[in-house]
Amino acid sequence: MDAANVANAMSPPQADKSSSEDIATRRWRGPKWDQKYVPVAATISLFVAMAAFGSVFYNGFFSPQVFLNLLIDNAFVCIVAVGMTFVILTGGIDLSVGSIIALTTIISAALVERYHWSPVAVMPLVLAIGASFGALMGVLIQRFRLQPFIVTLAGMFLARGLCYLISIDSISIGDESYAHLSQMRIPIVGQASLSIGALIALAVVAAGIYLAHCTEFGRTVYAIGGNEQSAMLMGLPVARTIVLVYTLSGFCSALAGVVFTLYMLSGYGLHALGLELDAIAAVVIGGTLLSGGVGYVFGTLFGVLILGIIQTLISFDGTLSSWWTRIVIGALLFIFCLLQRLFESSQRRLR
Repeated sequence: MDAANVANAMSPPQADKSSSEDIATRRWRGPKWDQKYVPVAATISLFVAMAAFGSVFYNGFFSPQVFLNLLIDNAFVCIVAVGMTFVILTGGIDLSVGSIIALTTIISAALVERYHWSPVAVMPLVLAIGASFGALMGVLIQRFRLQPFIVTLAGMFLARGLCYLISIDSISIGDESYAHLSQMRIPIVGQASLSIGALIALAVVAAGIYLAHCTEFGRTVYAIGGNEQSAMLMGLPVARTIVLVYTLSGFCSALAGVVFTLYMLSGYGLHALGLELDAIAAVVIGGTLLSGGVGYVFGTLFGVLILGIIQTLISFDGTLSSWWTRIVIGALLFIFCLLQRLFESSQRRLR
């Protein structure tokens, strides 16, 4: 009895001691890191590492204008990638974005140069055409339950073919308004400046972040990507959102086409050839899962900047072929796809 009493008397202090040790351990470990931020954190870390590498090994790399040029030269990719982010968040894909850009440039050039339309009338028109094109694909995908890959592949061929119905040659734009907008620069820091296209890209990123995280539309997009059937059972407007997502992608593609027209001052059926692959690469490298439901527009911005900084590093090196850009991007895609698979496996284990 004495031994039992002694054991019973000792048990509460032991429990208190173990619980206090658990509390101390949790405090030492700090707040738990939410795993959904891991992909975008990896993207930002990679960009910082590349920037640091370039700054150490190449003279003049670490300057404001060099980094602003990443956005100036890739503004149209950034705009397209924002629209693509919403599509991929739903678990879909859009292969038509490059062709819609080309169609936008050729329509703009033909109307301005051949028919002497005002740019004020042309730009809203091509934006409406792009949004309508995306809405049509969205309706086909949602209403007839067709695979996004097939529908947008058909859209890619259709839009590219329409370009050649307008003109098989490049159409240069000599309008003074386009030339003025193309050359306009907004001072940022010292001698560093941004183009109109880059400012539009930043505005689109800001609007995309707001849509994704501060609206019912954005919450529904994430819900569809997580589980479409569950989203329907919750009473969310799944059908409408899917159509709107592809409408948004078409609008972003047309807006990117307007920016690309200012960048190139021409319209051509071969413009933006393969750009859809660059947009998808930027979104994936930016941390958005191809399975949908996880990703951030802010990460997509850094995905675009990574594509740009790879090209810049190769240009500063001067000894490597431009094809090394594709090789490095391909290697990064393999790595990020592997990381995505590991991330999804860890998420399933946690559930």
